Amino acid sequence: MRCMLLVKSDENIEAGGLPSQEELAQMARFNEEMLAAGVTLGGEGLHPSSRGARVRLTPRGFDVIDGPFAEAKELIAGYWLLRTASREQALDWLRRVPARDGSVELRPLYDTEDFPVDASEQAGGWREQELAAREAAEAATPPRKPGTKRFILMLKADARTESGALPSEEVLTKMGTLMEEGVRTGALLAGDGLKPSGAGARLRVAGGKASTVDGPFTESKELIAGYTLLQLPSLREAVAFAKRWLEVHRLVGVPEAEIEVRELMEPDEVPRVSPA
Repeated sequence: MRCMLLVKSDENIEAGGLPSQEELAQMARFNEEMLAAGVTLGGEGLHPSSRGARVRLTPRGFDVIDGPFAEAKELIAGYWLLRTASREQALDWLRRVPARDGSVELRPLYDTEDFPVDASEQAGGWREQELAAREAAEAATPPRKPGTKRFILMLKADARTESGALPSEEVLTKMGTLMEEGVRTGALLAGDGLKPSGAGARLRVAGGKASTVDGPFTESKELIAGYTLLQLPSLREAVAFAKRWLEVHRLVGVPEAEIEVRELMEPDEVPRVSPA
């Protein structure tokens, strides 16, 4: 199974604070263990929300709200993408995350086989586009386009996505067209839908003590239902792409939805571990 480990933020990270050398060393060892086990598909840290924005679709149109955002503990500070043999193996990696006080959320990703074949599906349609884009993303990291930054666009969950309702063939086709354009222009790096939180779990750390809790989780407006990774010249272009993503929702009669746009840290911005 493929899954995402979402690391929640805190006030220190939102203020631009850096991990200690001990924490950096623990994280480096954890990354090395996952790489050695062959389960890592990717992972990134996010800049504070002050360098991001939220795009909301409302019945009257779009609202764009610039960061920072107040609810630090519900924001995402970073993530890993994993492929494991089972949910239990994914849970094992979740329990091993060297987290500070706070939480890390495990969410399985949708695969194409989770979507029944519709009679209206066309050859070369969204399913083939999705598989081709995924294979390309996993084969090699696309070369960085000069003058671009990387962004993650996170679609917020709602009662519909948390119920496990699958998108219609129309939605999948329209999203497939949008993503195909992103691949063609070199802007799209990756993207997936997340299964409802009822299929996930959380690692909670408090006072040095860790525990895991199975979903579902009640705060659906702060949960993530899907993500897209893009390389674009600026936050403005990322917000424009978010509007196009939300436009798909509007066209199929969903009056309200929200996407959070966050800038990713680049390799030279990630703190290094000092030699022992």
